[in-house]
Amino acid sequence: MQYGTTQITNAAMEPEIVDLANCLNKMGAKIEGAGTNIIKIIGVERLKDISYTVMADRIEAGTLLCAGAITGGNICLDYRSPEHITPMLNKLQEAGCNIQIKNKKVYMQAPKKLKAVDIKTMPYPGFPTDMQSVLASTLTVAKGTSVIIENIFENRYRYVAELKKMGAKITIEGKTAVIKGVRRLSGAKVKSTDLRGGACLVLAGLVAKGTTEVTNIEYILRGYENIDEKLNKLGAKIRIKNDVT
Repeated sequence: MQYGTTQITNAAMEPEIVDLANCLNKMGAKIEGAGTNIIKIIGVERLKDISYTVMADRIEAGTLLCAGAITGGNICLDYRSPEHITPMLNKLQEAGCNIQIKNKKVYMQAPKKLKAVDIKTMPYPGFPTDMQSVLASTLTVAKGTSVIIENIFENRYRYVAELKKMGAKITIEGKTAVIKGVRRLSGAKVKSTDLRGGACLVLAGLVAKGTTEVTNIEYILRGYENIDEKLNKLGAKIRIKNDVT
């Protein structure tokens, strides 16, 4: 039987696309060009069963690094593909973090006070939109004024109203957010608006004075496995109420 060819133009170039293509090719697919903006797929009769290890989550890696940064901490992250998180590492370095990569591990020492930085979200290999809210939360306690421009998605600033409840100083105009760093955030009851917005509230709670309660955390638990356990190992004090599934 003759199988046709499908070509995807203007394709996403993220590492996850390459990982997916690698998995499918191992199953017997014929996919070329993953990681570029043109992907060619040649049809095959069937795919076979395989065992495959999915790549590590680069957004989770960036979130954990930001958790270390916002608290002025020292963190070692076992992440085998640091080249996938280069834009995040660059911005954390610009904010004053000392970062070294040795033996596929990322070592980061954050300063007592972060410096303000400017961010523009872009398609890969630019700064990822999924890290925008997480780094924005980190910058709420940085020295100076940071500017974020969201170029990928609309309505990406819904978390801002919740951060303001904690004392953050953020103004929004169109796709631009201006963050004036404050000395300290205060604990409050806030609501997760989406996956990454929820994560940014958790990070804000790490340095807020008092207790922060984040509701609607189903978003967070969907995208971060055992985030409370991982952050508690780093010294956080997080408890998930038993009535949340």
